[in-house]
Amino acid sequence: MAAVQRVLVTLIANAVALAVAAALFDGIRVGEADAVQQIVTLLLVGGVLGIVNAIVTPIVRLLSLPLIVLTLGLFLLLVNAAMLWLTTQLADAFDLRFVVDGFWTYVGGALVIALVGMAVSAVLDD
Repeated sequence: MAAVQRVLVTLIANAVALAVAAALFDGIRVGEADAVQQIVTLLLVGGVLGIVNAIVTPIVRLLSLPLIVLTLGLFLLLVNAAMLWLTTQLADAFDLRFVVDGFWTYVGGALVIALVGMAVSAVLDD
C-alpha cells in the first residue's frame, strides 16, 4: 500500500508543480479551456513527468556527473530543463495539450517545478 501512496503523492506533487509553473510563466500553457480538463491534463502530464524522472533522469545525471561536479551542481538545472522538454515532447505524442515555449521558459519552469515539487512532496509525505 505504501508504494501506491508514494505514486499518488508524486503524481499530485508533479501536477501542482506544473500548475504553479504554468501560472508563473506565460510560455507554459495547459491548452484546455475547461478547468476540469486542465486538471486532468495536469495530472496526466504529471504522470509523464514522474515516469521521466524515474527512468530517464537517473541515467542522464549519471552520464553528466562530471559536468555536475565541475559546475557545482548548476548543470542539474539544465538536466531538469531537458527532462521538462522530454516531458513536453511525450505529452505532445500522447496528444496532451501542454506547451512550453523557449529555452529560458524551460529553465525557469524546471526550477519552479523542482522547488514546488519538493515542497508539496514534503507536505504530502507527512
